[in-house]
Amino acid sequence: MDWKLELVPVPVSDVERAKRFYSEQLGFAVDHDVCVGDAEVRIVQLTPPGSGCSIVIGSGAGVTRVPPGSVQGLQLVVSDIAAARAQLVERGVPVSPVQHVEDGAMADGPGGAWNSFVYFNDPDGNGWALQERPEEG
Repeated sequence: MDWKLELVPVPVSDVERAKRFYSEQLGFAVDHDVCVGDAEVRIVQLTPPGSGCSIVIGSGAGVTRVPPGSVQGLQLVVSDIAAARAQLVERGVPVSPVQHVEDGAMADGPGGAWNSFVYFNDPDGNGWALQERPEEG
């Protein structure tokens, strides 16, 4: 039996602002944007390009109970860390330099296989990382 992670809730304080950030600045596809009831519950599902897993942001009961900005360590894997970073910078996302782990600490510059990262936050402070995967040989 497969167990697939397909949806991760990301707590935000302003759904419209977060939707703009994830769709316009990060390039996530807006899969759904629905209101339930008398607009007391709003659910927006967004998917990173090429991903089988989506995020959900929203307001009202049932979306998430954790405070906005409390999710840390969400990770996106890319084939070219420098190009991905450049794309985020071009779209106005404040990002870290490319970094790698060296002797147990972060150091500037790319590292070896699976060891190049870029960090950024959404407008609420939820923390994200880009990680470069090695070329498939």
